[in-house]
Formats: sequence, structure tokens, C-alpha cells
Amino acid sequence: MTDQELHVTDLLLETESLEEFLETLAGHALSQIVGADSCGITISRDGRPLTVASAGRAAQELDEKQYGLDDGPCLRALRSGEEVMVGDMLDEQRWDSYPAQAIAWGTRSSFSLPIAAHTNTAGALNLYAPEPGAFTDRDLTGLRVVAGQASGAIALAQRIADVQEFADDLETAMRSRAVIDQAVGIVMAQQRCDAQRAFDILRNASQNRNIKLRDLCRNLTTNVGGKPPQEGTLRPRP
Repeated sequence: MTDQELHVTDLLLETESLEEFLETLAGHALSQIVGADSCGITISRDGRPLTVASAGRAAQELDEKQYGLDDGPCLRALRSGEEVMVGDMLDEQRWDSYPAQAIAWGTRSSFSLPIAAHTNTAGALNLYAPEPGAFTDRDLTGLRVVAGQASGAIALAQRIADVQEFADDLETAMRSRAVIDQAVGIVMAQQRCDAQRAFDILRNASQNRNIKLRDLCRNLTTNVGGKPPQEGTLRPRP
């Protein structure tokens, strides 16, 4: 592991949230390029690009100019998963009016690296400089490490979010099962039938009335018991 990798890993360990990590990471990336004066981190959320962290003079404004045009070096890196270098905005012919707008903001060169390419949380690390040709091959090695570490942090955050979503869905399913089991017990007592027959009666009633099974069972247990059913724990089916 290089000193660069170790330092970026330390940033992740020292921060308390993904947002704080990305803000710190933007500042760290900016410090790697002597000639750069701003850095932004773009992440796509629900198909919409957002600058989730920035450091320096004008990264937020430069990123948002590209969002307004729906094109630009940072969006190209995000969507293609490839690095995008602009050596001099004066010579740049891509992206319609963006180069001229960047020059108006005092930016002559930029470098965008993909983050978490081709995932649901794809993004880009964007650096801007007031002078042309500000990004050298030596600079790019360190920036690629930073972008890779950002990709790893975002992937980890996504896994954590997926686990939490699964846990929430499981808890909802368990609570639904508890309500259904209570209703099955009521139908068993009323109809003097076994658990499978009671469940079939409830399911058919749900379909005929066009109401969710859980809501039907909740209404039944509320009417019989005089209060909403307890959903905290599962009850074994009789």
C-alpha cells in the first residue's frame, strides 16, 4: 500500500459520514494539484447529477453549468466511465457554450475522473485550474488513487444502504405476518377449521374485496379485539 492510499484510507476512518468523507476527500484531491484552484465531486442520484462535495473557488458553479447543458467533461466522465482531460478551454470545441462559460469563471483547464463507474451511484471527481495544461502525468497517478478510494467508499455506503433496506423490508414482512397469524387464529375459532383453511378464507376475502391481506387482517383483529393488533412480534401459526 502506498502512502497516498494509506492517507486516503485514514480520511475514511476519521470521518463520521459519507458526506463528511467526500468533503474531506475533495479538499485532499485539490491539495494534490499545485495549479488547481477548485475540486468538485459529482454523484448521480435517481439519474440526476449533484455536486455532493466541493473545495476551492468555483467547482460548484462549474459543475452546475454542465448540469444545465446536460453535457460537459464531468458528465462525460460520469456517463462513460472514462477520464476526460481539457488542456485549454480556449481550444476546446466540445460541449457548446460550456468552455466559454468556464473561461468566464477563470478556468482554463480541467480533469474529470470517473467514480464508481457504471453503478447506480456513478459519479466524477472534477478538478479545475486557472492555467492551461495544469494537469501532468505525475499528478494523474495520485488523482487516480483518490478516485479509486472514493469509488470504494461509495460502494461500501451502497452496500450498507442495501442491507438497511433489506432489514426494513424484513421487519415489515415480519409485522405483516404477525397480524395475519392473529387473524388466522380468529377465523379458526369462528369457523372451527385448521390454519390452512382459515388462511384460504382470508386470502379469498382479500381478493374479492380488493383489499390488501394485511389490511383485511388488521381490520378483523381490530373489530374482534376492540383495538389495533400488536405487530411487534411474530406468533407461531396454530
